[in-house]
Amino acid sequence: MATDISYLSQEIQAELAQPNARHDPAIIENNAPLAKSIFHDAKEATEAEHKLKPVKGLRKYPKAVFWSVFVSLAVVMDGYDQSFLGSLYAEKAFQKHFGKPFKKGYQVPAPWQSGISNASSVGVIIGILFNGWISERIGMKKTMLGAYVAITGFIFILFFAESKAVLLVGEFLCGIPWGIFHTTAPAYASEVCPVILRAYLTSFVNLSAIFGQLLAAGVLRGVEGMAGRWAYDIPFAIQWIWPVPLFIGMLFCPESPWWLIRKGRVEDAEHALQRLSTGADTRQAIALMTRTTQEEKLTVGGNFFDVFKGTDRRRLEIAFCAWGIQTFSGLPLQGYNTYFFEQAGLDDSNAFGLSIGYYAIGFLGTVLSWFLLTSFGRRSIFLVGLSCMCVVLFTIGFVAIAPSTNRAADWAQSILLVVWVFLYDISVGPVAWTIASEVSATRLRRPTIAIARNSFYLSSIVWGVCVPYLLNPTAAGLKGKTAFVFAGTCLIAVAWTYFRLPETKGRTYEELNILFWRQVPARKFKDESVDAYDEEQFVNPVVDEVLEKRAETHEHKAEAHL
Repeated sequence: MATDISYLSQEIQAELAQPNARHDPAIIENNAPLAKSIFHDAKEATEAEHKLKPVKGLRKYPKAVFWSVFVSLAVVMDGYDQSFLGSLYAEKAFQKHFGKPFKKGYQVPAPWQSGISNASSVGVIIGILFNGWISERIGMKKTMLGAYVAITGFIFILFFAESKAVLLVGEFLCGIPWGIFHTTAPAYASEVCPVILRAYLTSFVNLSAIFGQLLAAGVLRGVEGMAGRWAYDIPFAIQWIWPVPLFIGMLFCPESPWWLIRKGRVEDAEHALQRLSTGADTRQAIALMTRTTQEEKLTVGGNFFDVFKGTDRRRLEIAFCAWGIQTFSGLPLQGYNTYFFEQAGLDDSNAFGLSIGYYAIGFLGTVLSWFLLTSFGRRSIFLVGLSCMCVVLFTIGFVAIAPSTNRAADWAQSILLVVWVFLYDISVGPVAWTIASEVSATRLRRPTIAIARNSFYLSSIVWGVCVPYLLNPTAAGLKGKTAFVFAGTCLIAVAWTYFRLPETKGRTYEELNILFWRQVPARKFKDESVDAYDEEQFVNPVVDEVLEKRAETHEHKAEAHL
């Protein structure tokens, strides 16, 4: 049974032929039918996307680049806290105030290390889920403004904390706005930039987090050896630097045009596009957004739980695993790098100094990843990087078997961990953000990112409990041999990547929809030919096929009940 979709053009005309429709830039001259106008404009927009080169894209969309970077800067706060909190456990003044006597010094008990570290992750999970719901309803701009106000207040709790319990509560509450920042930044970047710039600006979120980590390492180096509570209160107070200027800037930030199209605010979407580009044809871009959105309305649900249905379940799996692999490939060791270096045998000064170099190398790796993203696909970079990281982790584990008196082995472990972070930040770190940001349907982007990003934090909670026990000399005390654990999980991640991760480079969102609707195997995505405009009709033929299959499925179910 074939499904008649000839009414779609009339439905679109009725939907757009509202009072604002006369201002719709997709309406073509000479009284041509609206559907034909949208078809040709969307086709031209797609062709223009494929012809655009990086340098020309920067010249054409400088304002989109600026606002994408601006929104991503909020992630600096989370990167800063996650880094310096783990390093504070190695800071003498913090150990003395919040820890217990251990040998010749103090140690914060492993259960409290796990609890405090995981408190922010729990908060982030709540913030991410909340953002997946609220930002789709009120928009990115209002959501971010509220989050900036909240984080400014919650920092007071951290600054004035006198006990481990209050510190835990403060970390939990701060985690909620951090979760909003983490999911808003990649979604916004993926929606305001052209295809050619999408990888650079979605991966910039990773660079923002690293900048926060590098800043934290520098601050901790500055307060090293300082006596009294200012040794750890100064790092907490520095977090107030960010929210106020970011709040002021956000007042002038354009809303996502894709979100405005989904809300039927075509004129506002055109205005937002004009603010985001220089000399771009907004009519064609609006047509492509409208066409893609209307096709998704037919085949993709708009409910939060629709991400678990049909081909969108596969898209969720890809985003979920891409981010989850970040932790299973060894990232939890990064939050404890200074502590790891100390347990590996380095003195305090060398441990803090090496941690600064550690984050600087990570920063450099992310910048270099942009050059790789220009020449290679997401899948290739992710797979090769992950494989190299796995080899390094096994090497760290074997080196750690050496006697504790072997100083060369101590330095070798620490330097290899720096090599690991370089490999991570040139591949899996930034590329995971790009994959997760562009793999979902546009109507389900926010819930997909919300659920997928939580894979990172849920696994971080598990590792946040395990890693302190694995490293801490009062618990398992595995020290460098902890790398064996992550080498094993990293190897599993390599296998998943090979069989399940598709190549998304250079595809518009409409083309990605077609590839998923056709159920193309992951390893064939790169070479699969896609033409959404081989027939002159508003909705491309693949949508017709999806509707036909859906109708046949309903018929079979109806017959089965007879």
